[in-house]
Amino acid sequence: MTEEAIEKENAAITKAYKELLKVSYRTLSSDDKKLIRKAFDVALDGHKDQRRKSGEAYIFHPIAVAKIVAQEIGLDATSIASALLHDVVEDSDDYSIDDIEQLFGGIIAKIVNGLTKISSLSKEQDMDVSLQAENFRKMLLTLNDDVRVIIIKIADRLHNMQTMDAMRADKQVKIASETLYIYAPLAHRIGLYNIKTELEDLGLKYTEPEVYNDILNKIKESKEEQDKYILQFSEVIEKSLNKENMKYNIKGRPKSIFSIRKKMVKQGVSFDEVYDKFAIRIIYESDEVNEKFLAWKIYSIVTDHFRPNPIRLRDWISSPKSTGYEALHITVMGPKGRWVEVQIRSQRMNEIAEKGYAAHYKYKQGEELEDSLENWINRLQEALENPQLNAVDFVEQFKLNLYAQEIFVFTPKGELKSLPKGATALDFAFSIHTEVGMKTRGAKVNGKLVPLSHVLHSGDQVDILTAETAKPNANWLDYSTTARARGKIKSALKENRKIIGEDGKEILRRKLKQLKITLNEESINELVRYFKLKTSLDLFYRVGIGSIDNKMLKDYASSRSNALMTFIKNKISRKATISKEELEKEEVTSNFDSIVFGKEEDKLDYKLANCCNPIPGDDVFGFLTVADGIKVHKKNCPNALSLQSNYAYRIMPAKWIDSTQQEFLVKIEVSGIDHLGLVNEITEIISSNMHVNMKSLSFETDDGLFSGKINVIVKNNTMLKRLQEKLKKINGIDKVTRV
Repeated sequence: MTEEAIEKENAAITKAYKELLKVSYRTLSSDDKKLIRKAFDVALDGHKDQRRKSGEAYIFHPIAVAKIVAQEIGLDATSIASALLHDVVEDSDDYSIDDIEQLFGGIIAKIVNGLTKISSLSKEQDMDVSLQAENFRKMLLTLNDDVRVIIIKIADRLHNMQTMDAMRADKQVKIASETLYIYAPLAHRIGLYNIKTELEDLGLKYTEPEVYNDILNKIKESKEEQDKYILQFSEVIEKSLNKENMKYNIKGRPKSIFSIRKKMVKQGVSFDEVYDKFAIRIIYESDEVNEKFLAWKIYSIVTDHFRPNPIRLRDWISSPKSTGYEALHITVMGPKGRWVEVQIRSQRMNEIAEKGYAAHYKYKQGEELEDSLENWINRLQEALENPQLNAVDFVEQFKLNLYAQEIFVFTPKGELKSLPKGATALDFAFSIHTEVGMKTRGAKVNGKLVPLSHVLHSGDQVDILTAETAKPNANWLDYSTTARARGKIKSALKENRKIIGEDGKEILRRKLKQLKITLNEESINELVRYFKLKTSLDLFYRVGIGSIDNKMLKDYASSRSNALMTFIKNKISRKATISKEELEKEEVTSNFDSIVFGKEEDKLDYKLANCCNPIPGDDVFGFLTVADGIKVHKKNCPNALSLQSNYAYRIMPAKWIDSTQQEFLVKIEVSGIDHLGLVNEITEIISSNMHVNMKSLSFETDDGLFSGKINVIVKNNTMLKRLQEKLKKINGIDKVTRV
């Protein structure tokens, strides 16, 4: 750097420091200023050789953090000095915690030490993309030293988020995710609402830049219209407020980008459909004695002009929030028939809303001031501390969702995994490793066995149980929601289908040989057409699982040898060449594919919607119409969003099923003469039968006779008959009947 550049930078540093003293929310005494100056000098010396990624001198960062602590949060000189020193011990070899204690005393040393601990925790997990709850728990424990540790850390994170453009994209996403995950909820818990909002918006800027910029541009476009609306609203009530000789200020408060996004996702609406994109805030002047009276007076004036929504009244004046927040919120029907949230606050309440409890200092003197600080710190620590807190409870307590669409769950070792909201235990298994997913036998959530379809929630600890013999089945597609899990299951099922198909091909070759037919390309194509299938694999698979049996093949053989029938068939197909595809699609659909509704998979009458014309295999849902019964729509149908948001109560879950893939529960009763090892023989036969699953079984013996009930799941009748035949062959079994 040239001398001129160094001079220029030094002037900028001096200016930034002077500004820090000027903007402090609290009045600083000469002793306070001396303390801050001393901290500034030490920070300047400690960071003298350091530069940030952007290239500027590192000292600008501690000054900016101190400025947030002084101006935005409104803390005292001790906190401002600690903010200036927050990175000195960690980044400089010249200063240790002992040095800080000698120079500034025990309290500042304790705060700086707490901040240094948190930084070292963050660095430990730098290599690990997932955020470790255990580390957050350790961070929480540093609060035992002083709650100001966490407040300065939030300020530090805010400035890092504001100046993150120079970082690598992957680093930006990691830091932004961590911010949304831990720091924004903490800021909210402490009552730093303005900072929480800014952290959320900046978090969204880096995790979903396209969404962020799109909403930002739309807000800018609608600003003029919004200002006009606020003016229109204000004019109506200003006359009445002026009559009462009140001193007040009316302003609009735009909703944060993050909360607009949250509402759009949660309600499934577009930007234009989010009606409360801003609130109107009435801030009035008052002494503390008349505050409550005047708030309700303004409420009365507003509701004289605009009809209130009775279920949307929030009275935080009579009972303030634990963070100290006080205000009266009402939602009224404003001009042009739009709902508008009106927030009524005194100047004091407004400052508390913006600065948190720190604003209380302004209204206290002497000893009372010190008590106020102590009380605040104690109340915060009570809210944040819990001696029995483990890592999972910590996340649960803070309800730390990244955003509406993401949850965080733990492995048995406490490692954190993020999954989409609605993810199941099976999704979790595949998120660990494909092999784990493929061999999944069961799952434990928080120590309890759950079905694979169990929907996970933030904070759950999930343990996957595996077995070498376990493998995916068609039902797994119903239990999984993530693209990764579904993709892997589908490819495994295809592989399984291929194996069964290969067996089926050999079975078909043997059976056709008995019927004096050779299995070749011509006969395969004839069979595919005869059974209204799509591919030869469909044919082999159905033979393999037994849904195309001997009788059906004999019928095919006789129809083939009957020349007259063949001639008529050809005639029909020649006449209907235009609609052949349509005809075949309908026949395939009616023979092999149908739609089932609800969890119970009921078969009901339905019509396919003309707007999207769903075909077998599409993701669909049923919509209960007034006059036309159930209409089936594709999930990505142009009308789907509108139907799901306006008529949610009429939506029925639905899905296409291949009738050969559908499984049925069958009850079998067996009876005969009891002997040693009989039950073992029965279960062995059932479990060795590839396409049969045992659901439950019970046996009773009475004087040498036995009877048993077995519930099995089969794909079709052929399989069931095959199983019954095998059971009858067991020595001692007399009867095998289907109930």
